[in-house]
Amino acid sequence: MTGTVETPLPRRASKDVAKYLLPEEGAVVATRRHWAVLIGPTFKFLPAFVAGGWLLLFDPDNRVTSSAGLLVILGALVYYGLRVGEWWMRHFIVSTRRVLLTSGVIVRTVTLLPLRRITDLTWKETLFGQLLGYGTFRFESAGQQQALSEITFLPSADVLYRRVSALLFSSDWGGGASGGDDEGNPEPAGPPPRRPRSDVRRDTEPIQGLPPQQA
Repeated sequence: MTGTVETPLPRRASKDVAKYLLPEEGAVVATRRHWAVLIGPTFKFLPAFVAGGWLLLFDPDNRVTSSAGLLVILGALVYYGLRVGEWWMRHFIVSTRRVLLTSGVIVRTVTLLPLRRITDLTWKETLFGQLLGYGTFRFESAGQQQALSEITFLPSADVLYRRVSALLFSSDWGGGASGGDDEGNPEPAGPPPRRPRSDVRRDTEPIQGLPPQQA
């Protein structure tokens, strides 16, 4: 089965794991971001929704204010629906080979980072993160700046940090710390050592039967 995991995953996460992981990859982490990511959009949505409702009900007989209020309400609902849909569809996945971030409601996008390119992992937890149970991962990798350099609003970040650290910096999982190329394939074996030829003489004994050298 594609992308086997240790524990059952939510239906949406299982679809992403089955779709984007290779058959020989195993998912170590597969989760969507913490619901706290919706706090900001909620604070933007509510005032617009209330204002639209006020315009709609202020003077029902006035078509201008009623139409404006209806448009504001519809715009607020579309905005908030897209934010909720994006939260629902986005998943942070760590396999035995790569780190992936799937996103997009209409157009799906998959960003990945091979484990072997990750040189350091930082876990940051703010005061609100400690209260609500989320944190931020910051990946440092060899080479140029990566799109997956920072993942915010990860739930149970302390548990995820331990699992990802064990995957990155030990060979127990057979993942990033074990041998292989950026995709986790075994590195090609080097040429075999050269064996000495058996027909080459290595002694320094004089050859018998030769005439004596002239002085």
